Amino acid sequence: MKFLHLADLHLGKLMHDLSLLPDQAFILDRILSIASREKPDAVLIAGDVYQRSAPQAEAMALFDRFVSGLAEKGIRVFIISGNHDSALRISYFSSLIRSSGVFVSEAFDGILRYVSMQDEYGEVRVYLMPFLRPSQVRRVYPDAEISTFQDAVGEVLRRTEIDPEKRNILLCHQFITGSETSDSEDLSVGTLENIDASLFDAFDYVALGHIHRPQKIRRDTLRYAGSPLAYSFSEAGQPKSVPVVTMLEKGHITVDTVPLAPQHPVRRLSGTLDELMQMPYSEDYLWITLRDELVPPDARVTLSVNYPNMMKYSVSNSKTRFDMDATVLQRLENKSIPDLFSDFYRLQNNMQEPTGDHLRILNRVLRELEENP
Repeated sequence: MKFLHLADLHLGKLMHDLSLLPDQAFILDRILSIASREKPDAVLIAGDVYQRSAPQAEAMALFDRFVSGLAEKGIRVFIISGNHDSALRISYFSSLIRSSGVFVSEAFDGILRYVSMQDEYGEVRVYLMPFLRPSQVRRVYPDAEISTFQDAVGEVLRRTEIDPEKRNILLCHQFITGSETSDSEDLSVGTLENIDASLFDAFDYVALGHIHRPQKIRRDTLRYAGSPLAYSFSEAGQPKSVPVVTMLEKGHITVDTVPLAPQHPVRRLSGTLDELMQMPYSEDYLWITLRDELVPPDARVTLSVNYPNMMKYSVSNSKTRFDMDATVLQRLENKSIPDLFSDFYRLQNNMQEPTGDHLRILNRVLRELEENP
């Protein structure tokens, strides 16, 4: 039996105020082409189908087209809700669409359900676990001691009968301890969300979602598919792929990956204005860092001629000594006027601190302004 493993589509996502729906449509078409070539029995989609719980109509229409394309090829589809999804919206019409071979996790009611499939080696059970928070599980099991995500998922699995003689697959959207993260994930503070990989030892393959960097955790068969596109500049240059899982008899699983090439790669570029303007024209999604000592006032406009999809623009030179985002340095509302003056002084004077005389003059001017508004 063969599966494609996907996750974290985040349909409808914006990146620096630019809609990524055209890029997402492009990559989903590529995945449909991979499905046509690989001819899997099923596609596993491990959560975060949409960017927000109330997705826009265009995002829903895109997902409908994608799933319909798979169903038309006779490929079953298994879908769970992630932390960005509404479990109720994802499971809407779930009973009706089962007849088309599309299986969606229900809103959690205390039971971890599975779908049974058959091949020449016997039964395969596909368990659908939506994203779980401790509060959800506490409501269902009020007598259980549940304070962390580890407690919540562990309690659900302890109450689930898993036949060790069967081949068992789990779709899960959680943060597994040891995962390498990116800036585009929405994670809880500290270690509250951490779940130990050993909780999933009863499953032959665990199709994970939630982390955008493709990776395996401890074993080849406990794996994050990763997002199909880069959704932050921390993912610049990060290869994306689709895991292809081939399951034979119990204990015999192979995982291969098929690379995904985006329509607009996410990259970072740096150099002087002259150097950057001599580089080839590019419509990639770029964060450009300018390294001129004297930055022309129209530098950003000049760069946009060669790089029309420049999303972020920074300056780094001997005066700044650090990469300064030219649009937002940091939140200013909690800073006093002397703090703001000190920041500006350091920025203009190679990170030297203002002297006491500078601050005394500033304070005198501020007093005069207060006394003579």
